[in-house]
Amino acid sequence: MPESVPWHQTAVAVLKRHDVRLVTYVPDNVLRPLIEAVHADPFFTAFATTREEEALGIVAGAWMGGTRGILLMQTSGFATLPNVIASLAVPFQIPVLMMVSERGTLGEFNLGQALVAKTMRPVLDSLALEHHTLTRADEVEFVLDRSIRQAVATQAPVCFILSPLLTGGKVFAA
Repeated sequence: MPESVPWHQTAVAVLKRHDVRLVTYVPDNVLRPLIEAVHADPFFTAFATTREEEALGIVAGAWMGGTRGILLMQTSGFATLPNVIASLAVPFQIPVLMMVSERGTLGEFNLGQALVAKTMRPVLDSLALEHHTLTRADEVEFVLDRSIRQAVATQAPVCFILSPLLTGGKVFAA
């Protein structure tokens, strides 16, 4: 898709192409354009959950029932997931798709976000999970498309980290 297309519109198109119909999320302002887009499209079933572990469990259960899903969250929410990834998604070979709006960098004020941002990639590496940081709109289609294809083929989770360079990040008060 052309670079002029916003990242979230490209993401919606790729999710539809791969029949990813279920979208679970913990509300996040950075992900709001994507969340609003999937709610507006009858192709998707989208709903908020109270915790990231709950959202991942729902996506895993949906896969076992024949439906593809994705979990949307922000960086701090990822900190709650290593146990459920290591005890559910990885051993049962469930290709859970995760999309994380990255906080904790580029002027972040919240220490909790900054700490998780520093540990998220090492945790993903220690779990041997494929992960990609998206920084430009022109790479979104290729990375999502190929990674979803690989996740399904290898039956392994994948994590997409949305850099503030892509999304504009959180807007901070001056």
